[in-house]
Amino acid sequence: MNYKSTCKIFQKLFPACFLLILAGCTTREPELRTVRVEVPVLVPCKTKEVAVPPWAAAGLQKADSLEVKVRALLAERRQRIGYERELVAAVQACR
Repeated sequence: MNYKSTCKIFQKLFPACFLLILAGCTTREPELRTVRVEVPVLVPCKTKEVAVPPWAAAGLQKADSLEVKVRALLAERRQRIGYERELVAAVQACR
């Protein structure tokens, strides 16, 4: 076979092969599939607002005795520890 005869055969076969390939693509239905994608979504935190307690040392006067002032400050310290624990619990509930 020479070059010209090879080219003529190729010119006749190429369109036929192209049409067969194109026809094969058009008869196939598209494949439908469901894909589950997990994406983190921000959710607003719904916790009760932590109420600020009435502090024990807020009502102290200059004229109060040292014992009353110390007791009030110790009570306020316990109040603050409890208040901080409530705040930490509220923050932990949002995580």
